[in-house]
Amino acid sequence: MFKNHPKGLLGAALSNMGERFGFYIMMAILSLFLMAKFGLGKTEASIIYSVFYALIYILALVGGRIADKTKKYKGTIFVGLIMMAIGYLMIAVPTPTPVPSLALYLTITCLGLLVIAFGNGLFKGNLQAVVGQMYDKPEYSKKRDVGFQLFYMFINVGALFAPLFAVGIRNWWVEHNGFLYNSDLPALCHGFLKGTNTAEATERFSALASDVSIATPVTDLTTFANNYLDIFNTGFHYAFGVAIIAMLISMTIYMFNKRKFPTPADKKMVASSNEIQMSVHEIKQRFYALFAVFAVVIFFWFSFHQNGMTLTFFAKEYTDLSWLGFTLGPVKFAGAEIFQFFNPFFVVFLTPIVIAFFGWLKSKGKEPSTPRKIAIGMGIATLGFVVMLLGSLGLPSVHEAEAMGGLGTSMRVTPFLLIGTYFILTIAELFISPLGLSFVSKVAPPQHQGIMQGCWLGATAIGNQLLFIGAIFYTSFHPAVAWGVFVVACLVSMFTMLAMVKWLERVAK
Repeated sequence: MFKNHPKGLLGAALSNMGERFGFYIMMAILSLFLMAKFGLGKTEASIIYSVFYALIYILALVGGRIADKTKKYKGTIFVGLIMMAIGYLMIAVPTPTPVPSLALYLTITCLGLLVIAFGNGLFKGNLQAVVGQMYDKPEYSKKRDVGFQLFYMFINVGALFAPLFAVGIRNWWVEHNGFLYNSDLPALCHGFLKGTNTAEATERFSALASDVSIATPVTDLTTFANNYLDIFNTGFHYAFGVAIIAMLISMTIYMFNKRKFPTPADKKMVASSNEIQMSVHEIKQRFYALFAVFAVVIFFWFSFHQNGMTLTFFAKEYTDLSWLGFTLGPVKFAGAEIFQFFNPFFVVFLTPIVIAFFGWLKSKGKEPSTPRKIAIGMGIATLGFVVMLLGSLGLPSVHEAEAMGGLGTSMRVTPFLLIGTYFILTIAELFISPLGLSFVSKVAPPQHQGIMQGCWLGATAIGNQLLFIGAIFYTSFHPAVAWGVFVVACLVSMFTMLAMVKWLERVAK
């Protein structure tokens, strides 16, 4: 698989794989954790989620600038890993639930998220820049797209098992303490303690409390609500703790392999001839092309990264979870978060197929250019949200479902609706994300590799900052309306990209 690729590619991919494992443990459960831990509504949790997700990428600009200025790419990457481990520790330490002071404990959590975001900013873009530097050598330049696809596949190997660990640890802890997992109960517990449940919701809460109590019968609903929330969220804290272990593994892999990575001095020697030959006009054209692509992909990320928000909310509230999940020993792997297993699974499964497909097209002289592949990917993403829109028709609104205390099994949709959507969106992702990284690496002036990779992530940040808009449409209107918004966003991206394809192809040459 890595034959005829730079020796450092495997080490970089494995380092990123460990870091992504920890990161996606957190992202699989973050929005649901914020609601279960602090009793936040979907909109409030979505705002924190979207700001954090935006900072993850916007701070890559800072990380890229630091590395470009100091030329210490390797050191900057390692400091990022250390900071992320510290951030995970801040949110992994169990604290009581319901929280004694909402302001204090929510501030501690947000501060931990900020530390993770800054560490990720030092790590993510710069490691991608280092991978790009490996392909600046003439003998590897033609394999740049494939190299980034392999690198991207290993990212998702790490992400593949993260949701399973997250739900497995949480569910094991809940059952270890005499309860069963139920996705509706945290919100019902908070509503009961605050006195905001409807009569119908209170009746369902009482029934569910008896159903999930396997150790002792429920005699006091207030005591049950406090105990269930505390145990449920302690399980979340322990899941965050696994992310710390993942960071340590990633650090170890990185330290053993960093000598294989390009150094700034080597990079300068390789790039010097290109820098001398590149005119000011050409540099400007490259910047214009890159920023045009950055602007377009904002709409894609605004839609695609709903997997941790509205798509997870839909999984929890509208999907029949009894169809999905399995038991391994004493641990039951089930819950809304488990759907986030499918995106990385499909990435790992489909990447070799997509690489082979593009290789076949290349042998026929029909391989699309990288900009055209990105445009095609945006069209595929449109189809994914069309599937969600059609599958949501006829369902009650979020407010109607909440008033009932959650939907019964007969009113929920098959999990194959979400699984199919993730399959389609993953194909779109493989046409856009790794190839976008490759495009930036190829087009960016050599002396600005780090900052341009940071700008790519900055465009992702803007899209992520807009994620909460999807949650507002999802909760204020009907889920189908939210999916319609994403259909429009992806179509705008596709047609804009198609309009620029010929210009981008000229610049990329």
